[in-house]
Amino acid sequence: MSHNTFGHLFRVTTWGESHGPAIGCVVDGCPPGIPLTEADLQPWLDRRKPGGSRFVTQRKESDTARILSGTYDDGAGPVTTGTPISILIENEDARSKDYGEIARAFRPGHADVTYQAKYGVRDPRGGGRSSARETAVRVAAGAIARKVLGETVRIRAGVVQLGPHRMAPETVDLDAVYDNPLFAASADVVPQWEAYLDEVRKAGSSIGAVVALEATGVPAGWGAPLYGKLDAELAAALMSINAVKGVEIGAGFAAAELSGEDNADEMRLGEDGQPVFLSNHAGGVLGGISTGQPVTARVAFKPTSSILTPRRTITRDGEETDLRTRGRHDPCVALRGVPVVEAMAACVLADAMLRHRAQVG
Repeated sequence: MSHNTFGHLFRVTTWGESHGPAIGCVVDGCPPGIPLTEADLQPWLDRRKPGGSRFVTQRKESDTARILSGTYDDGAGPVTTGTPISILIENEDARSKDYGEIARAFRPGHADVTYQAKYGVRDPRGGGRSSARETAVRVAAGAIARKVLGETVRIRAGVVQLGPHRMAPETVDLDAVYDNPLFAASADVVPQWEAYLDEVRKAGSSIGAVVALEATGVPAGWGAPLYGKLDAELAAALMSINAVKGVEIGAGFAAAELSGEDNADEMRLGEDGQPVFLSNHAGGVLGGISTGQPVTARVAFKPTSSILTPRRTITRDGEETDLRTRGRHDPCVALRGVPVVEAMAACVLADAMLRHRAQVG
């Protein structure tokens, strides 16, 4: 299988399967001299790891990251050396027997049938390579990207819609996200959303959600016209996350309802002589290049395809059957998708920063 690497100068390659002995990644292109230890990775991984509440899969994984290469401690603490950083996370709680039935039947909504069509073989245990388990190492890579970006760039995301329940834009508070088990961008909606998701979970079903992303502190000038657009690369990175079916930048599809007068982000001169935008329908990117405003996006996650309700499907032997997916699954995969969205944005922005520096000094 090819295409396991993304990025240009800050490049991330991931490897491993859901029920293999381990998963991991190699981060290439990280500048030297950046302080980096496993303790810098773990807080971000802890946000994504399973088993944190009744609203996520009960698979028990510590997601403990080990840095195998790319750092050196000369007595003042480990720093990056500029060589590839290899990270390993062991799988500790795989239950492959839960997936015996799907070894021959394709789960509707999953990548089973397409993997079989492409490769002629697939790993059915937990979805193998197509499992969201792989996103743990993306979060580890994102932690390194945050170190490259420094403290000026701040990346936050949170759930702003759960199924039919939408959050009013003026109520969004991304600082509230990691203080509640639903990763909701407002504490006020949590009781209602918990009751709703409990009903979904107890029914053995699932539901989709929308995650909002905001990156502040991104200076003007990152990205490139046409084929290296910052918003295009951000959208591609977010679309690569398991279960993501749509990405909007800025006003997104809502811009189709705006007039030219309303959509254009007007400008005035600031005290420093730099442009001050009066709105941000563009989501912080114009012509593929950052404007200096917050970079914003919305990411739509589909419902988890693994549900207890029997669904019609076929087997690899060409027989029609009904399939009820067993195992441990998230009733809403978007919840633990929040730190993954942040991580992918961090990787894209770190890459954009290094490419900008390489081009203009």
